[in-house]
Amino acid sequence: MTPSQRLPASLTPLDAALAALLRDLAAVAPVELPPAQAIGFIAAEMPALPAVPSCNIAAVDGWALHAHDLIGASSYTPLPLTKPPVWVEAGDAIPSDCDCVIDSDAVDLSGPAAQVLAEAIPGQGVRRSGGDIAQDSFVATGQPVRALDLLVARAAKLQTVQVRRPRLRIVNIPSTSGQTTTAELIADSARAAGADIIRAESAGRDAASVSAALVTDGNDLLVAIGGSGVGRSDAGVAALARRGDIIAHGIALQPGRTSAVGRIGKIPVIVLPGAPDQALAAWWTLALPALDRLSGRRPRSPLTLPLARKVASLVGIAEIVLLERRNAGWMPLSVGEMPLAAIARADAWLAIPDGSEGHAAGTPVDAYMLRD
Repeated sequence: MTPSQRLPASLTPLDAALAALLRDLAAVAPVELPPAQAIGFIAAEMPALPAVPSCNIAAVDGWALHAHDLIGASSYTPLPLTKPPVWVEAGDAIPSDCDCVIDSDAVDLSGPAAQVLAEAIPGQGVRRSGGDIAQDSFVATGQPVRALDLLVARAAKLQTVQVRRPRLRIVNIPSTSGQTTTAELIADSARAAGADIIRAESAGRDAASVSAALVTDGNDLLVAIGGSGVGRSDAGVAALARRGDIIAHGIALQPGRTSAVGRIGKIPVIVLPGAPDQALAAWWTLALPALDRLSGRRPRSPLTLPLARKVASLVGIAEIVLLERRNAGWMPLSVGEMPLAAIARADAWLAIPDGSEGHAAGTPVDAYMLRD
């Protein structure tokens, strides 16, 4: 094993590292954004929406009438109207003494008095007040704002919506190969999770250069990518030690064992390994929970399905399992290792706790989805 491959002398249990990282971490203050700019961020508390439509309106073109007055009307027994009917176009307000809209050919105007040729029921051809949007209807607090939610916001004529938008600074520590694959992966994942991304590049791999890039002002969470090992050129953790406090370096997590967590002042910092699979495992288990806490997101709901075959795990270390959904069950693709091909095929993931030896075939397990 080369120096750059050596692991930290001791490993911190994943649960302990996560608990320390989340301690005293609270949701950021809401901000108001135009609806189109709010997509993907997490909805905050909002005042009740106005009812839409604000009154009963016509859903179709036709004659506005009162259904009770039309009882018995048919083409064989036309019913004379005591007063002229009111014509309405779709979207027009319904007169207060009317509760239905009937087709144009259901009223005969050829004689001296208008006659109705069909019955109707209350609400026929009418869109009732609040039928599209009730006063308490909008995207639930703690849920991501979707494009479909904007339909409601625009119908209610909202100028702004309140969301939580934690600012995540991603510092890429340049690799010797010059590739930025992992940084791109984490940035895309963070954006999908509702973070406001600030990208930065360390000027070099030395501790001084990385430390200078760990800027906390205006940021809610820092993630450094690369330099988490113990090799001579791995300075990510040393840079964190210069600027703040190391909570744990070396997590009982496979893959992702060389990850580190700490703080600079009150700002949580996570140092991810440079390899995509190692970084992704630590992102799911450490960084994503911190980001969810900052955004006030509701707990993510796992999907529970039985395992299609046995999964064995080492005691003493949490292992990531990649899963493919197959025949109403979870088919394990990999355990403790995440080849890129398996990542691309995976539908979900789960972490086997460090105290477990795994799960027997047929055991229902909770997995977190990677696909919509």
